[in-house]
Amino acid sequence: MTISMYDASVPVFSARLKSLSNMLSLAEQNAADRKIDPQVFLTARLAPDMFALTRQVQIATDHAKGAPSRLAGREVPKYEDN
Repeated sequence: MTISMYDASVPVFSARLKSLSNMLSLAEQNAADRKIDPQVFLTARLAPDMFALTRQVQIATDHAKGAPSRLAGREVPKYEDN
């Protein structure tokens, strides 16, 4: 049985990004329920040497867009980190 690099990567990235989106929605709702500024979550770190949540999301999305492009031999799309 053979498996393509696409099948081994893109569905995985897609599922993980969907999970990440769901977690961010839950965090947003939690912040609203507790009357906390959502920025508190976005800048949070669980350890001093850890990236803030915003940067971790940027890294996750960079991997999801970069890996398939590199595997296909194409230029990686560039988007602002905002």
